[in-house]
Formats: sequence, structure tokens, C-alpha cells
Amino acid sequence: MKKTNTLISQLTTAIAACRDKKAEELTILEMDKNSGAFTDYFVICSGSNSRQIQAISDEVELRLKRAGTYPNNIEGYKQAEWVLLDYVDFVVHVFSATARSYYDLERLWRTAKKLEPAEVSAKPRRRAPARKTAARKRA
Repeated sequence: MKKTNTLISQLTTAIAACRDKKAEELTILEMDKNSGAFTDYFVICSGSNSRQIQAISDEVELRLKRAGTYPNNIEGYKQAEWVLLDYVDFVVHVFSATARSYYDLERLWRTAKKLEPAEVSAKPRRRAPARKTAARKRA
């Protein structure tokens, strides 16, 4: 799966927003390209109550909007048991403890590589290809 600097930056922003709102059990899954997953990454975390779940979701959305990235879809915000923010290349899941245990995405997508938040920002970034310069003729 292609990892661009923009995608890594967006993921890092989403992770920081979750952390700043005190999200619990923050997990990042890098989806296996052969798994049939519809996205490259899952950011999964929990909130202790519906207000915190909404606050985490709001912060992720706000920070990414400031960076010019808008969600393709948001589901579950009103109920605040499982809020899903779909950014196409990655999806942020904010769960209540009960819903997270019930749906157990980490088990469901066990072929995905589990990353620590620090590993995402430390991912090697693609270098721009070196420019070819015309060979100088020696006199």
C-alpha cells in the first residue's frame, strides 16, 4: 500500500487529536493489502463515556479540517457507542469500552500489522526521485 507523506501527516494529526482528548487503548492497524480491506489504516481508540467519545471525534475532525482534509463519511456520532470517521485512506474508530469489546476489530482484522503511535510518524517517507543532470563534457 502506498504511503505518502500526506497520508502519514494526516494519520499523525488524527493520532495526536485522540491522545490530546485522552483516548484510551489507542491502536493503529496497518491493513494487509491482501486482506480485502477497504482502507490502508485503522486508528482505534476508546472513550470512557459518550461525551468523551464525541469530544475525541470532534477533535479529530476539527484538526484534519484545519489541514484541509474532510471525512468522506461519519457514522454513529449521535449514539456515541462507536463513531466511525472515514477518510478513505484511513478510518478512525472511537468506541465505548463495551462496543469495542463486542466488535473486537483487532481480532477481526488480525492479519493487519499492529503499530504503536510513534511508529506511524517514524515511518520512512518516500524520497523524491533524484534529478538527472546532463553529464558535463570535459574539455
